[in-house]
Amino acid sequence: MKHVKIYTDGACSGNPGPGGYAAILIYKETEKELVGFSQETTNNIMELTAVIEGLKYLKEKCAVTIYSDSAYVINAFEKSWIYDWEKAGWTRGKKHEELKNKELWKQLLNLSKQHEVSWIKVKGHSDNKYNNRCDELAVDIIISKREEK
Repeated sequence: MKHVKIYTDGACSGNPGPGGYAAILIYKETEKELVGFSQETTNNIMELTAVIEGLKYLKEKCAVTIYSDSAYVINAFEKSWIYDWEKAGWTRGKKHEELKNKELWKQLLNLSKQHEVSWIKVKGHSDNKYNNRCDELAVDIIISKREEK
């Protein structure tokens, strides 16, 4: 089975506001950068979208290590929150409040089940080359779209 590393990040100018995401997929010596933009979004949506788009790019079952600086994304899997939300009908808490971004969470869970995924939290804006590159790409797409207007 191929082992692919996926680094992800999302950014938002305002929250909500225009947002960008980036994912860098690494397989052996090959790197692929994915970038996207949304005119009106949130940071959390961009963080989720980055991981979703990275996983969607894979064409076969892989062993995947996902690196993200988003505690929101990593903790959902590492602390099993996502499985609890699924069991509770995509609600959370004792009051069973509707889960924000539930359609994205459903999509991410389904994609993650197609692969053998491990999740690693990286410190944002530190010395991680690929996390920094994802941040740069996500911010740059927001700036470039703003300048197009």
